[in-house]
Amino acid sequence: MGIDEYGGGQRAQSDVLVVTTNDVPGFHVERVIGEVFGLTVRSRHLGSQIGAGLKSMIGGELRGLTKTLVETRNQAMERLVEQARSRGANAVLMFRFDVTEAADVGTEVCAYGTAVVLSPRG
Repeated sequence: MGIDEYGGGQRAQSDVLVVTTNDVPGFHVERVIGEVFGLTVRSRHLGSQIGAGLKSMIGGELRGLTKTLVETRNQAMERLVEQARSRGANAVLMFRFDVTEAADVGTEVCAYGTAVVLSPRG
């Protein structure tokens, strides 16, 4: 896997800015829309579970699971952005991820934050 397959985050051309901060320099919050989230649950496939079990005996990165988690986080973030956009937001502040095990069958990833409308400071 190349470095691009391990990364995530927002694409440069997105019309909804997503930040982990409370505010954005040079902008003010014109309107708070409220909480938005993107959720996905992914099961592990048998091949990656067997590979992870073997790898855990000798140590090292579990590449199959890493790739799955990156894809899962990216999907959750895409859903967050879609929800924010559909509610009229142009930004999401206080963006966070929450990751939990889902009944031993997969991983639940929730991307969440506060949808707002930002405008440039005059």
